[in-house]
Amino acid sequence: MELLRIAAFADGEQGGNPAGVYLSETLPPSDRMQSIAADVGYSETVFAASENGGWRVRYFSPESEVPFCGHATIALGAALAMREGVGVFNLQLNDAAITVEGYRNGAAIGAALQSPPTRSHALSIQLRSQILELFGYRESDLSNVLPAGFIHAGADHVVIALNSREKLAAMTYPFERVKTLMTEASLVTIMWVYAENERLFHSRNAFAYGGVVEDPATGAATAAFAGYLRDLNWPHQGKIEVVQGEDMGALSRLIAEIPAESGSSIRVSGSTRML
Repeated sequence: MELLRIAAFADGEQGGNPAGVYLSETLPPSDRMQSIAADVGYSETVFAASENGGWRVRYFSPESEVPFCGHATIALGAALAMREGVGVFNLQLNDAAITVEGYRNGAAIGAALQSPPTRSHALSIQLRSQILELFGYRESDLSNVLPAGFIHAGADHVVIALNSREKLAAMTYPFERVKTLMTEASLVTIMWVYAENERLFHSRNAFAYGGVVEDPATGAATAAFAGYLRDLNWPHQGKIEVVQGEDMGALSRLIAEIPAESGSSIRVSGSTRML
């Protein structure tokens, strides 16, 4: 058994989202994994065991299992690159089969995941209104070019775009009430974004569902968001950058590459650093 602590989507030697990476010959029982994740205390800990030439993988937040976690997958890719050598690793999740590539960029180790398939649709007026009320935003605060949406890439998220960076920086919410809403709607994160331009986005992700106020980098939501932009025929030119965590003092950078085929996997990449 090996337990590593790695920040994914780091900005050089700082920032990124910390994840626990637990490597073992076999996966522990579910209750044991939940207990370990709670002890580690990061937004997610990924558990991986060698199986059938690949890796059987599960993800746990401090309070619940999640079906897919992007930053923990990036951290896992870095851990496997250090242990096994650089390359592409096959991962079997609970509900999907994906890959992660661990690579070296000079002295740094980076990783790139291929997400599960994506899908998106318009967010219901009722749910959008509930979320706006809880977060204290008005309709006049919303972007007039990016509609609120339900987005999915291995896990369910909501994305709502604001019309200024200042409004994004002011995000706050009543934790328990939002946690109840997210649990009832099975939303892993609520993603708030501001589009600086057509290919650069600023994001903040509420993660009350997992017992964490906010994620400094959310690869799963970024993959889902990239798929949503593709569904909207947004002029992304095949690649976007998402800057996240800045308002938390943990600047993170996520790159998403977007193929043309509707619903297809998104490649999300970033740098890592050891903790």
